[in-house]
Amino acid sequence: MSMVRKSSFVVIGGGIAGVSCAQQLSESSPEADITVIAASPLIKAVTNVRQLSRALTGFDVTEKEPSTLSEAYPNIAVIHSSVLKLDAEGQTVRLSDGSTVQYKRLCICSGATPKLIAPDNRHVIGIRDTQSVSHLTSALTGARRVLIIGNGGIATELVYAIDGCDVVWAIKDKAIGSAFFDSGAAHFFLPALSGAGNADSSHGNAEAGDGVVPDCEVFIASKRMKYRLEETPSSSSSQASSSHTSADSSCGMGSALGPDWSEPTGAFSKQARSPRRTGVVDVVYSCEVDEILEPNPELYVKEHSQSTVSTGMKVNDWPVFVRLTNGQLYGCDFVVSATGVLPQVKPFTDCAEFKVAEDGGLVVDSSMRTNIPHVYAAGDVCSAGWTPAAQWIQMRLWTQARQMGCYAALCMAEESGERAAMDFSFELFAHATKFFGYKVVLLGLFNGQGLPDDHELLVRSTEGVEYVKAVLHGGRMQGAVLIGETDLEETFENLILNQMDLSAYGESLLDPGVDIEDYFD
Repeated sequence: MSMVRKSSFVVIGGGIAGVSCAQQLSESSPEADITVIAASPLIKAVTNVRQLSRALTGFDVTEKEPSTLSEAYPNIAVIHSSVLKLDAEGQTVRLSDGSTVQYKRLCICSGATPKLIAPDNRHVIGIRDTQSVSHLTSALTGARRVLIIGNGGIATELVYAIDGCDVVWAIKDKAIGSAFFDSGAAHFFLPALSGAGNADSSHGNAEAGDGVVPDCEVFIASKRMKYRLEETPSSSSSQASSSHTSADSSCGMGSALGPDWSEPTGAFSKQARSPRRTGVVDVVYSCEVDEILEPNPELYVKEHSQSTVSTGMKVNDWPVFVRLTNGQLYGCDFVVSATGVLPQVKPFTDCAEFKVAEDGGLVVDSSMRTNIPHVYAAGDVCSAGWTPAAQWIQMRLWTQARQMGCYAALCMAEESGERAAMDFSFELFAHATKFFGYKVVLLGLFNGQGLPDDHELLVRSTEGVEYVKAVLHGGRMQGAVLIGETDLEETFENLILNQMDLSAYGESLLDPGVDIEDYFD
């Protein structure tokens, strides 16, 4: 007979969402028994929390032994096991170690799994947890050319972090990093691909404006401008995948990466890149993978004659070939698949009639509850089922995983499971990260998500220093992108939240001669 453990609160997942939920539950209900079920032998702990503004928080993520969580919070027990079955009616969870845990309230923080191209191909590496990053680090030893597929956070950071070998970066979009920034910001970042500090330096094969949408030429011509979009950017807010993805899968995978995974001290232990990279980056736009092929003499000849990456390699020395949908053929040492994630909802949906969103996540209401009684969800595994605040969008990022985990705990701890109002963190989308060595802050509807076509963008750009974009509609700021040490995040955050009419300021709002911080203080 299997052992049955009883617990007031059970949290499935040892990633950022799950650990944050358990910690908040312990603080809110110090007398309650809390059980965390984690598939990974290590858990993800949020450390060095920094309040950058009212809505914007920075923090580090550290892998720790589960015992450290129990030592800091005596009412938390961590079980290293995977979930086999959820019995919603009996309010029990059966685990792979043969034990069963009975709960009063359950929070699913099982994270997401990568959408791998050719998952069974030995030459394809997916990046999700520290184990996969360790595998990548080993594979990079002696690598000459790597092909990276994807345009989200992980791919963007990885392209910048890899040095010492050539990189072919294949993206389906017209500009790099489209999940996080527009073509103007993409152009601002391009010099960093060659290690150059300004736009006048060589870009390798990533030429300025090469493959970027035509509007980018306007960005080059003007340091400060105002324009309207003819085509509204995608309103999708849940497609970004990254290091910025957050929670863990307690159904078999390890904890996902934290925000600093690509730093020299993070999980990606390859040495920090030099000021001018020694490998060439070839960005191939508007394409996806057509085929992954085993080498043969015909492929060697075709790749040698068509490749735009100059390596001086022998024509018969690649272990794998990739044909892209634009017809180009590349030989490489291995392929990195960074093409997004899928919410890890199994085995839960196999055992209960959960409501599932179009993006595959468990639908939760404004109290983070699923449609199954006493079952909550937070982080990458869930999809917001409530009507969001005007300037808030869901993206599967570590910041939101922490916010959702903490908020779900507050809802679970209250006797009724109801809260009078949502947490302030759901009033405004706010995310701070780093791309290509630059500080990046995203606020509100930073890419005009869901706004009418007549919304306006104000842009101020100083090559190699900063890129500032304000998104306005009806004269009121709806979002912003801040790249570099702008120190504008708090000011712009207040302008978005206060919805002050800025029509009278026109283009002068971003005039380099105006100190915006003092002006709107």
